[in-house]
Amino acid sequence: MILIKPSIDPVILSIGYVDIRWYSLAYIIGFVVGASLIKYLNKYYLNHISNKQIDSFFVWSIFGVILGGRIGYVIFYQTNYFLINPIYIFKIWLGGMSFHGGLIGIIIAIFLFSRKNKIDFFYLSDLVCIVAPIGLFFGRIANFINGELYGRITNFPIAMIYPEIDQEPRHPSQLYEAFFEGLLIFIILILYFKKNNKNLKIGKISAIFLILYSVFRFSIEFLREPDIQIGLIFNYFSMGQILSLPLLALGIIIFSKKWN
Repeated sequence: MILIKPSIDPVILSIGYVDIRWYSLAYIIGFVVGASLIKYLNKYYLNHISNKQIDSFFVWSIFGVILGGRIGYVIFYQTNYFLINPIYIFKIWLGGMSFHGGLIGIIIAIFLFSRKNKIDFFYLSDLVCIVAPIGLFFGRIANFINGELYGRITNFPIAMIYPEIDQEPRHPSQLYEAFFEGLLIFIILILYFKKNNKNLKIGKISAIFLILYSVFRFSIEFLREPDIQIGLIFNYFSMGQILSLPLLALGIIIFSKKWN
């Protein structure tokens, strides 16, 4: 069955010169819902952080994700543009965000905030990792609406044609990622948290998130069209796969440390 991607305007509403886009809305939903859920989970975890501190961290997380995501995208995926014109990194309106860059940004934000407020780094990172898949889910849905990060051409019985790209049947890789990296990881972490929160070792959830995300992202990248400006590295791996390997190693290391 070949499906046709519905035509959805990336802009929800225009007010004067300001465009409200689905992609922006995805970030807003992710941050707002994430902050609210962190407050809820914190009460049933060890309650090591106050609601006031969570509200304060909310601002830190926004800067961490957006700055890290933008810088990571330019350095990882637009290296040539950056080397020729370094100011390109500030042209946010041109689009481009990297999950791996955003992850580095949020890790730095968690580290600085936890030190400033004398909070256990892994306690806060566990809470953030539980809610992060929410943002990932809505972000991938926004990618689908925008018709970007689409999949490779396929003969799979169920595929999708992206009319704005071509007339070839492709994997709807954004929807795969929304399900596996977003919805499925969220369900797994929530169930794990509810089952083990009374004797959960701090850091385990962070490790599980890194492992699951890396495995899912690495696998789905085989179905996703490589970035045209980079192509495949060593004629086989995408940049997303290369960047996911250190995360997998880090997750395994943290998990092994927290297991004992």
